[in-house]
Amino acid sequence: MPPKPKPTTRDSSFSIFKPGTLVEVSSNDVGFRGSWYTGTVIRRASKKDPAKYLIEYTHLFSDEAGTKPLREIIDLGQLRPVAPREKKREFKFSEEVDAFYNDGWWEGAITGASDGKFKVYFRSSKEQIEFSKEDLRLHREWLGGDKWKPPLEEEEEEEEEENGKVSTEGKTMENDKAVTELKFEKGASVEVSSDEDGFDGAWFAATVIEPVGKDKYLVEYQSLRTEDDTEFLKEEIDILHIRPSPPDTVVVDSFDRLDEVDALYNDGWWIGVISKVLSNSRYKVYFKNTLEEMQFEHSELRLHQEWIDGKWIVTRQGLTCDR
Repeated sequence: MPPKPKPTTRDSSFSIFKPGTLVEVSSNDVGFRGSWYTGTVIRRASKKDPAKYLIEYTHLFSDEAGTKPLREIIDLGQLRPVAPREKKREFKFSEEVDAFYNDGWWEGAITGASDGKFKVYFRSSKEQIEFSKEDLRLHREWLGGDKWKPPLEEEEEEEEEENGKVSTEGKTMENDKAVTELKFEKGASVEVSSDEDGFDGAWFAATVIEPVGKDKYLVEYQSLRTEDDTEFLKEEIDILHIRPSPPDTVVVDSFDRLDEVDALYNDGWWIGVISKVLSNSRYKVYFKNTLEEMQFEHSELRLHQEWIDGKWIVTRQGLTCDR
């Protein structure tokens, strides 16, 4: 993909991150994408480069004894205020959340509940881990200033309680479901992911040729070709990196800003977020994994979906569609 652009500095952000401010820090290091760690702003790191800050982490330490908090110089584009949390929240099936794990907040999706515990699926690591409600919060994107998407629901809930009109709609979760065992037949259309550096967050269309051993399939890509360009590339793929082809989710009018989408680029579908709606059905898409922003036509985008426990989860409206 193209070279990474430098983060855009905003004067309003400088005024927010004053010394002593509690913040959250993101990382683009392999294995840490999609996570946020709390820390405190110590000061600007350099007068020559005002877009860098010295941060002291809250839960990360530079010594094994855990007595010396880790300090690190961070780019402005990796900082945001601490994400807000409702005092009370009933999490719903397929809802996007942040789970507190390994001293940081990790982005995932609710896939089940049992005995007061919640199962969360992490797209980046393809893991499913169980958490208590206290270790979860609704996933939010910072829009700048004090604005978040989705906004804090606490005030609205308090008003409903005062009026005696607290709604229970959507506050029940589906029964916990066992992970569906996937089996693909010869000729099935699938999509394949890769753990190789530079391909994180991408899915490539392929066709199943045959199973090869336990939990592996030989597939033929529909757009990737061999080095000599004589035929389509064939490869043995572990079942953890294969999913059915997602159903069509047609967006007739237009995508909205902050919609999570897949963008068709370099023969694959790459996960990104609509950062700006342009004219003539064009959009700018921001890729969190690479800090890149690129322009796409409407026809080159589709709503992002996750295949979890035998269901397709459409992230635009939290909908699920059975497959």
